[in-house]
Amino acid sequence: MTDAATIAFPAWMDDIQQRTETALAAALPSASTAPARLHDAMRYASMGGGKRVRPLLSHAAGAIFNADPDTLDRPAVAVELIHAYSLVHDDLPCMDDDVLRRGKPTCHVEFDEATALLVGDALQTLAFQILSQPLPGIPAERQLDMVHLLATASGSRGMAGGQAIDLAAVGQHLTVTELEFMHIHKTGALIRAAVLLGAHCAKAAPDQIEHLSHYANRTGLLFQVVDDILDAEASTATLGKTAGKDAGHNKPTYVQLLGIADAKTLANELRQAAHDALATFGKRAHRLHELTDFIVDRTF
Repeated sequence: MTDAATIAFPAWMDDIQQRTETALAAALPSASTAPARLHDAMRYASMGGGKRVRPLLSHAAGAIFNADPDTLDRPAVAVELIHAYSLVHDDLPCMDDDVLRRGKPTCHVEFDEATALLVGDALQTLAFQILSQPLPGIPAERQLDMVHLLATASGSRGMAGGQAIDLAAVGQHLTVTELEFMHIHKTGALIRAAVLLGAHCAKAAPDQIEHLSHYANRTGLLFQVVDDILDAEASTATLGKTAGKDAGHNKPTYVQLLGIADAKTLANELRQAAHDALATFGKRAHRLHELTDFIVDRTF
């Protein structure tokens, strides 16, 4: 049997993406189960698209401590469901009002607004249903910490709060510090949760969690800076979502504040800071190193 630690990064990434897709298919209710339209829409919004960056981060962090991949699937799916729900709600007319996501019509376009709202609600609760079920080999106290971690990352002190700040910032001129604060919550909180949930699936020590938290904070900002660059430079066909959307909505971005060249410089600085934060783990963190470079070098 091939050692997962030695296979090439693209093959490892494909393996994690495929096992995440399989785990999502098993976790989501069947489209034939009542209420069938809601369940069909939940599967539409969650499956068959996306890079699965957050599950990849969970598995990569867990791999540092030789966590069981089957155990890692559970938090990986939970965090991906939270991400999927956030995209469904973000695309609604009352938010970003977008019609394209992952190369296909957004959930409210394919179904309707009321269904899309319920899809987001249901995906969020399903995430906690999955994460709160007994996890083999994980003490109940640690599992409760994991549920608390994901809840905090998803709520008003995390992703939802960041989205509120984002909506309030439309048409405003933010400083780089203010923009960073917004994205530490909107994008970074869930990325940090993905990394730490993976570490919690093994016996990571408090100081190791601290190093991973610093890595995740830099990586969360890195992801957003690159996203802003891609939004400005890539095409709609490449992105699978509407290109130039943030500029069209007069939203503050790193490209708007810094310009393309300086935004790319910042991305490289954040990449290096993320790599540096992993130094204590040596070669055991090679998957996180590879993911960091993937986030910078991706084209979609």
